Amino acid sequence: MAETSISNSRRRVLSGMRPTGKLHLGNYMGALYNWVRLQDQYDCFFFIADWHALTTDYANPGNVKEKCFEVALDFLAGGLDPEKCVIFRQSHVPEHASLHLLFSMFTPLGWLERVPTYKDQQEQLREKDLATYGFLGYPLLQAADILLYKPDFVPVGQDQVAHVELTREVARRFNQLYDSRWSEAIAQAESDKERIKAEVSANSLIELTFPEPQALLTPSPKLPGLDGRKMSKSYGNTLMLNEPEPDIRA
Repeated sequence: MAETSISNSRRRVLSGMRPTGKLHLGNYMGALYNWVRLQDQYDCFFFIADWHALTTDYANPGNVKEKCFEVALDFLAGGLDPEKCVIFRQSHVPEHASLHLLFSMFTPLGWLERVPTYKDQQEQLREKDLATYGFLGYPLLQAADILLYKPDFVPVGQDQVAHVELTREVARRFNQLYDSRWSEAIAQAESDKERIKAEVSANSLIELTFPEPQALLTPSPKLPGLDGRKMSKSYGNTLMLNEPEPDIRA
């Protein structure tokens, strides 16, 4: 996959963040800081991925709603400007789920099982029952999130490149399955009327095919937590963006 440097063209960027609660400095330096810069250079769409949160927190859906509000506040406090970018909640756009369902009809199971983060996250979250399709299909929902908006770039860290590559494979398979059928219909048309009808249908289908987005590898320094490990809420070693000053100095 080609790495892409930031350009001055107003092409489209899309990214999202799971609502796990208030953001910490690791979230800010790893994603939000870059989003704030990108909103001045691209047409940006940033969303709160509440359906993704349910893949691991399905037993407590009520918590997700409150956490969405907290994340939205931190997005704004961190510098995202609604005048410069689109900020939205994933579940408020039902087409995400519809497209995910359609993609699940033709995506090979092996594609999902080979995603590196699948087994890694199972190891990290042993206390939860993650033997579910929701958890296995997480990358496919992510592909639907991305392709629905046909972005040029998806800003990610190195550990998420595999997810973007899966998205590209899903787009490629969809286009091969359905776009090629219209090309064959045009070639096999026996009369001008049939050919024109096939060409009109093919032109309409262009709107239904998906360009393959590229991973935009943005600077994302690994911020250590209070104990020297990677900053993570699961490790209890975070500094929140709204951390009171006395707690920071303690």
